Amino acid sequence: MSTRRELMALGAATALSACGASRSPSAYDRLAETIRKPLGPQPDLLELVRFAALAGNGHNTQAWRFAVAPSRVSILPDFSRRTPVVDPDDHHLFVSLGCAAENLVQAAESTGRPAKVAFVEEGEGRLDIDLGSSRSSPANLFQAIPLRQCTRSEYSGASVPLADIKRLETAAAADGVSVFILTDRSKLGTVRDFVVQGNSRQMEDAAFRAELKRWIRFNDTDAITKRDGLFTAASGNPQLPTWAGDAIFPFVFTEKSENDTYARQMASSSGVAVFVGDKADHAHWIKVGRSVQRFALQIAALGMTYAVINQPVEVASVRRAFAGWLGIDKARPDFVLRFGYAKTNRGLPKSLRRPVTDIVIQG
Repeated sequence: MSTRRELMALGAATALSACGASRSPSAYDRLAETIRKPLGPQPDLLELVRFAALAGNGHNTQAWRFAVAPSRVSILPDFSRRTPVVDPDDHHLFVSLGCAAENLVQAAESTGRPAKVAFVEEGEGRLDIDLGSSRSSPANLFQAIPLRQCTRSEYSGASVPLADIKRLETAAAADGVSVFILTDRSKLGTVRDFVVQGNSRQMEDAAFRAELKRWIRFNDTDAITKRDGLFTAASGNPQLPTWAGDAIFPFVFTEKSENDTYARQMASSSGVAVFVGDKADHAHWIKVGRSVQRFALQIAALGMTYAVINQPVEVASVRRAFAGWLGIDKARPDFVLRFGYAKTNRGLPKSLRRPVTDIVIQG
């Protein structure tokens, strides 16, 4: 049962949402669309970087840098934007680099530049993407890049046709990566239990809550200024002045409220996908990221949506139990998402990205 303080905070959130919404969100929407504008017929490498940066990434921290040279783009980690509490070994960071690499490959090949990707372990690690030349052939997954959207809401619960499940399996297939697609209701219920267990452990950690809060953008003004992080309106929550969001966050972001939300969202989902790399190292985390991004693009191409539910892999004790349940005791589950048909996907704002000039370094 909610405490009196929580109820008061919820009431304050409702009242203050009008303050956060007083500024028209059209500026935000225009910026989000500009970031996703189509590529020209002969885009330069900076335009390919723009499409690469539309990839999914943890907390929308955009912890990547791009070095551009003739016929090559290198993607490097930006450890200044890491999230050490939720991602102490930079697992999610390197998965995000793989997601960006896949977007760049799709964009390059669609414009007649076949891409060859190589991971270089030396130093902090980097991905070198060498670009060739051929006839352009825009593919279905490339066209889905501006449409992909991680939607943290309840879905319709409708079943996904088997033919579409097969398309998802084909899109995600990758050497060194196994993908488990679960649609059985009893199995989805078990995944829900793992999500709730992981969420409870995280919510008990003050450092986790503080780190997450640092990346939340409570209103479009703050989101436009920083162009990163998690915009509350993108999850269907009201906008608030930053001071108000900071004040009520501890009262509305509670273990019970979050667990209840995840339980409802899981019950409304059509399925869950779990991605497992053959090894727990940077090279395989990048492979997982590329697989995840292709899966997400195929989701968008099929008119569906998805949301990340990584709690079962972010908490070590829960991860071990989750791996055992999956029957992969000797491997590490790397990434978990739920998918389905969202009721409100088209009405939710898309996330922003930093300017290309802020993420490109001299090659």
